[in-house]
Amino acid sequence: MVFGRSTARALAVVALAASVSTAAEAGCLKGAVVGAIAGHFAHHHAVLGAIAGCAIGHHMAVEARKQTAGQAKQVQHAQTQHPQTQAH
Repeated sequence: MVFGRSTARALAVVALAASVSTAAEAGCLKGAVVGAIAGHFAHHHAVLGAIAGCAIGHHMAVEARKQTAGQAKQVQHAQTQHPQTQAH
């Protein structure tokens, strides 16, 4: 598989940013890689694909983090409302 210069640049940017610290940043990187590859095959628009993929991946990571936090909050609330009885 041969990549063009724009794909190589996009992948180089992703490789340089490989030290991610948050889920949203990781979502951006994953989306950028997928978007760059898809953009490459869609009329050689790898950079535009990477930008769009980053935005979508970031949004999805933030939403997933919110959902996880909401579920944890519901579990904590349920535990405080209905504490389990322990047999002595």
